[in-house]
This record gives sequence, C-alpha cells and structure tokens, in this order.
Amino acid sequence: MNYIKDYIPKSKDKRPGTKIEPQWITIHNTANSTSTARNERNYLTNPLNTNYASWHIVVDEKEAIEAIPLDEVAYHAGNSTGNSTSIGIEVCESGNQTIVWQNAVSLVAKMLQERGWEIERVRTHYSWSGKNCPRLILPRWNEFISDIQKELLKLNGVKEPEKVLDEASEWAKTAQSWVKENGVSDGTNPKGNVTREQMWQMIYDYDRKVKK
Repeated sequence: MNYIKDYIPKSKDKRPGTKIEPQWITIHNTANSTSTARNERNYLTNPLNTNYASWHIVVDEKEAIEAIPLDEVAYHAGNSTGNSTSIGIEVCESGNQTIVWQNAVSLVAKMLQERGWEIERVRTHYSWSGKNCPRLILPRWNEFISDIQKELLKLNGVKEPEKVLDEASEWAKTAQSWVKENGVSDGTNPKGNVTREQMWQMIYDYDRKVKK
C-alpha cells in the first residue's frame, strides 16, 4: 500500500490550520460504495463541496492519502472534542473489501506503534457523536480491533500467545525425547523420582545440546 501526503489548501471549512495534540484515532467509513481514496481526496477541494467536513487520512485497496497534517484539526468526529483530540481515518467502501480492511488494519497498527499507543486509542465515529459510522466496520468492530492488536504485536516484536504455546510444545517434545534417549525415563512412570544428581546432569547435558 502506498502512503501519500497530498495536503489540501488551508480553508475555514476544511483545513483551518489549527494545531492539535491528538490522543485518539477515529475510524470512519466513506458511505460511498464507488469512491476511491483519490476520489475522496479530490472531493475535499471540489468547489461544489461546501460542507464543513474533512478528515486526515483516507485508505482504499491501493493507497492511503494524508490530506491534512496529523497535528492539525479536521472536522470529522461530529463534535469539537473528537475533532480537537483525534486523527480521522476514512476507510473506503469501494474495491476489494478484504484488502481495504487489511490496509486499514496495517495503517492503524503502524500509527499506534509509531506513537507508543495501545489499542485503546482507537475509537469509532459513533463513540463521539452517535452516528452509525463506520457503518461497515461497526458490526465487526471486535474483529477489527483484534486484527489491529495482532498487527501491533507483530510490529512490536511480540509473539502471539498461540505461537508461544506452539514453541513451548515443540520444546517439551524435544525434552521428552532427550529424557527417553538418555535413559532418565522411558515415559511409563512420569511421576517417578529422579535423584538430585540425575536432575542436575540432565539439565547440564540438555543445556549443552541446545547451545550446540
């Protein structure tokens, strides 16, 4: 996915240039099933568009476009608190929605990681003003958040619990094989006593084997 900065000119109704210190990321849907990210960006500067509405980033199946700097206010949340404290991301409803979804997930996770933020910083338009938005994502909001969390963990170099368990299982299988091979146990009496000397020797030998 390409990330493009293509800022709209400053204007009273779209980009007043007011500085903000974002605390949240607010998710929207475009409510247009045929409009691409480029279409949405161009609509912001269309003379026929006289609405007091704007956003920071729009994402589709091919690209993400930043139309307003992320440290400036955009009019997207439906109330002044949301506008002055959050970054508005519009998720397109056009194109391959599986790819659009993944692009949105990757974008948000990267933004969280860059800022040292946790998943709790992601909100919906609905949470600010009660509008049914993001209308396509709201019914699957928990899934969306879960996907972002997984991507964030990956970016932070943290393994998912399932992978950790898989690795632990592999370690246990290897250790069990070693125990049988070295005559400490044949596996038929797992609760049998092992002397202190046998235990220390087992740990020492296994440690040497792993480090080889």
